[in-house]
Amino acid sequence: MSPIIVSEPVLDAGRLQSAYSYAAYRQLIDELMARNLTTGPKQSEQLVQYARLNIQRMQRIDKTIQLLPDVQATLDALPRRYEWVILTEGWCGDAAQLVPVLEAVAQASRGKITTHYLLRDENLDLMDRYLTNGGRSIPKLLVLDPVTLTELATWGPRPAVAQKLLLDLKAQGASHEQYAEQIHAWYAKDRTLSTQRELLALLQGLE
Repeated sequence: MSPIIVSEPVLDAGRLQSAYSYAAYRQLIDELMARNLTTGPKQSEQLVQYARLNIQRMQRIDKTIQLLPDVQATLDALPRRYEWVILTEGWCGDAAQLVPVLEAVAQASRGKITTHYLLRDENLDLMDRYLTNGGRSIPKLLVLDPVTLTELATWGPRPAVAQKLLLDLKAQGASHEQYAEQIHAWYAKDRTLSTQRELLALLQGLE
């Protein structure tokens, strides 16, 4: 008879409870911006400018996102509750494009999905368990069982098409400004559809 393997909790209940709600995360970013600051230990005018643009991006997506019918149908059919932990930072452009989509999906679940936002640089022990090609790329979604807090699925840091575009541009020697411009242009053209489809596949795979 094979032994039963019990996964360890991804984090403890205390850290989960200390996480930000989406509203609190957005409020934190706004309050820091009023002081010409952003999240994280590193501060610079460039990072603050990124965060300022990201506030506008999040506001736009919050107002305009429309979930695909298949996403809503799958949410309605979810068999139970889930905890979603999202590692993020206010200065991260990908997070600004994707966190509002994650939150919209969770809100449409009618209480089956609860989101918890943790700042990457305050939770490096957790972040370092979910590296992408050796890097601390965000946002990172961790789907947890609400009772055991064990991992059921993960997603991120960006849709597969955007990830390939980024890697191709870096291989071509593009500067940060060059690849950031092209990545954000891709997000604008895609209108959250690739993200929604990948989250749909994740939802359909949950038990």
